Amino acid sequence: MKYLSLLNRVITDYFTFWIILFSAVAYLYPSHFEDLRNLIVPTLGIIMFGMGASLTTSDFKRVLVRPRDVGVGVVAQYGIMPFLGFALAKIFGLDPILAAGVVLVGSCPGGTSSNVITYLARGDVAFSVTMTSVSTLISPIMLPLLMYLYAGQWIDIPVLKLFISTVQIILLPVALGLGLRILIKDKIKYMLPVLPSVSSLAIIFIVGVIVAANSQSIATVGLTVAIIAIMHNILGFSIGYWVGRFFGMDTQRARAVSIEMGMQNSGLAVALANTYFGTLAALPGAIFSVWMNISGSALAWWWRRSSNQNNS
Repeated sequence: MKYLSLLNRVITDYFTFWIILFSAVAYLYPSHFEDLRNLIVPTLGIIMFGMGASLTTSDFKRVLVRPRDVGVGVVAQYGIMPFLGFALAKIFGLDPILAAGVVLVGSCPGGTSSNVITYLARGDVAFSVTMTSVSTLISPIMLPLLMYLYAGQWIDIPVLKLFISTVQIILLPVALGLGLRILIKDKIKYMLPVLPSVSSLAIIFIVGVIVAANSQSIATVGLTVAIIAIMHNILGFSIGYWVGRFFGMDTQRARAVSIEMGMQNSGLAVALANTYFGTLAALPGAIFSVWMNISGSALAWWWRRSSNQNNS
């Protein structure tokens, strides 16, 4: 158990390092990853299963306890991030497939790593978990709708297929994980310590495979997509924080909204893009995933430092 705990810390504490390293290897040696693209969807299913297994009834009760704050966070998530993706794609005049990929990133629910970053940033973790849960549960409706609204002007959007795939990739694994937790009850506590590591490894794998699949495209459009991903992420962080403060949230909750908006479920974006729009459309999701973990870690360090100074 001691060595398992150590391994867990090595994976999660240095998550950003591993994702950059694995992406670099995948970019330099793409041929080693050619046959792994079919594993993206089941790998994402593992992440969502872990999320479901980690949820408790308290996470859902908080929706009833503070519905206004949760509503503000979720509306900001789905109201602002897809529009920012659309606006950035328009401003930079992206190829239609890449533009759809950028909008897809913005249309996804909050990522599971947002909860970890919120904890490191001294934000309201319970509130963050609740926002992630709610945005994830309504994603089968919101994601196809937003893609049709924003990306539909560039390419045909298979709305029904996106709905079905989001249910299969997101809701079904979450429901299975939640069901397992209910079934085995207290015994789940033996699984919980390893779930962050499993999810981290799965995200690292997904990003690496997409980077490998787009190794040639990265050389031509990678810089532009990277600039868009950076702007999309930073705007999400900034606007999210001030939306929270505008609606009267304390600093901890405003930080949670900020991180929830800035850290999307880029794994879902990659999986859906790869399935319906091609590997090039998955490139924005892969680059966004790499960047958001770098910027999220830096933001958490800054806010944690600010909290320490205020308490001293």
